[in-house]
Amino acid sequence: MQLDAFSAPGRFRRGNLHTHSTLSDGALPPAEVCRRYRAEGYDFIALTDHMIGRYGYPVADTTPFRTDGFTTLLGAELHSGAMENGELWHILAVGLPADFAPAHAPGFTPEPGQESGPALAARAVAAGAFVAVAHPQWSGMTLADARSLAAAHAVEVYNHGCAIGCDRPDGFQIADLLLSEGRALTLIATDDAHFTEPDHFGGWVMVKAEENTPEALLAALKAGAFYASTGPELHDVRVGDGALHVACSAVSTVIVQGHGCAAQALHGASMTRATLPLERFARSPWIRVTVVDRAGRRAWSNPLRGF
Repeated sequence: MQLDAFSAPGRFRRGNLHTHSTLSDGALPPAEVCRRYRAEGYDFIALTDHMIGRYGYPVADTTPFRTDGFTTLLGAELHSGAMENGELWHILAVGLPADFAPAHAPGFTPEPGQESGPALAARAVAAGAFVAVAHPQWSGMTLADARSLAAAHAVEVYNHGCAIGCDRPDGFQIADLLLSEGRALTLIATDDAHFTEPDHFGGWVMVKAEENTPEALLAALKAGAFYASTGPELHDVRVGDGALHVACSAVSTVIVQGHGCAAQALHGASMTRATLPLERFARSPWIRVTVVDRAGRRAWSNPLRGF
């Protein structure tokens, strides 16, 4: 059994799914944001400015910045309603139609009578978007909050801006608990770049697609044909003969995680292949892989179920 990212046709394309510009609270105009990501070797980005009234409810038109080797997906960070801690929902939506109707969200403070976050997420999915639970640790999100986003495709498990700005970068606890409850979720790493601090070029997805087009990339994201990274490359993740087999760029640690405390690690020097036994995962409905290189950078597979 092989993960979809490694069995799907096409090749891997590097992209950032969470980025801001001067259309909301970013420091750079959309054209310069796209230029910088293109110059850094990215294949695509999604400009996801805050869709609130203060900024005119933008869905950035990045189509003029597409080239033969670089494309963009339309998107936004959606806001409406209050989470359990009383703060505004932040919901990442990539592949959003340009005419998507915003919720009534004048600013970053919840308003009485607003559309709920889960209802807004469901509306975005119905409109064709790939929707992710944004920066759960940064938001102070509870498990009940996360459960309520029933329409989401993914959890943002690494957010580089949150790592740099407040040391609250991840969403793994939320993702793992939801996976153990049977949710079919994938895992994304992003920048959440504003270019107001060194919050860029630190987390990305590698999406397997035959063409570098918005349509092909969006379909691959929804199908789970990608992995997330801050540096290392994953070349293959598969299960066979009672073991997990991983091929990757040179790393010092390979870990397989599952339900509860189930985990198994292998440590070494410049490992490009690893085999880990799966006896400890007999009761786990899912497993996922983390690889760590000698600089401490990580890559994460999407969950594998039914192994």
